[in-house]
Amino acid sequence: MTRTIVVSNQKGGVAKTTTCLSLGGCLAEEGQIVLLVDMDPQANLTLSLGLKPKTLRRTVGDVLLGNASPVSVSQEGPLYGLDILPANQELSVIDKVLYGRSDFQYRLKNALANLDGFYDYVLIDCPTSVGTLTINGLTAADLLIVPVQCEYYAARTLAHYLDLIKRLRDKTNPSLDYRLLATMYDRRNKICKVVLNKMRRGFRPSLFETIIEVDTKLRESPAFGQPITLYAPDTRGAHQYRALAKELMNHDRA
Repeated sequence: MTRTIVVSNQKGGVAKTTTCLSLGGCLAEEGQIVLLVDMDPQANLTLSLGLKPKTLRRTVGDVLLGNASPVSVSQEGPLYGLDILPANQELSVIDKVLYGRSDFQYRLKNALANLDGFYDYVLIDCPTSVGTLTINGLTAADLLIVPVQCEYYAARTLAHYLDLIKRLRDKTNPSLDYRLLATMYDRRNKICKVVLNKMRRGFRPSLFETIIEVDTKLRESPAFGQPITLYAPDTRGAHQYRALAKELMNHDRA
């Protein structure tokens, strides 16, 4: 059975795309078959796997419009077991077009239903704006991973985003669960420790034990079109995302 996970947060710069790429690479390294879905018009996840969005003939946008199947659009990544449904800037237009169509919230979910059992994990990277693309991702998912940077404003934004999730559960996806991931943690920074301790007090049942610390190699790996497991396999960031992958897999098996 395929496990569908959306990685999303209303605040940018919290390692959302980095988490999708790195977690996907680590799951594939563990022998899992993984599909990455780029639902962001910026197409950063697509770029992170070495693809050129402007040259793509078909993207996830064609899947959302019903003009192509996920299998026909997906492309192989640099690591065995890691595929991607790529995106380009045309998604900005599709975001507006979908809104006028019936049951637009379920376009991605219905398309991915045809892949059930083919992939072990589907990881969806959504834009920060809460439009039709993000709603499609949240509606299709079993689990929402919210990367939260350990700094003051990111923590404040989290409360508003969780209110949105509660409303979405009522409307399109009552079974959606969520877990929080502390990212970009700097042990030298006092506010990081304060925010992390506050998250542990308020959200411990939903907070991953794994913490993703600041690592320049995590920022560099997308520029080379590789997940961290290929670009810098022995770095702190690689080890921490491996720990996250194992924590996720152990939780799913429990």
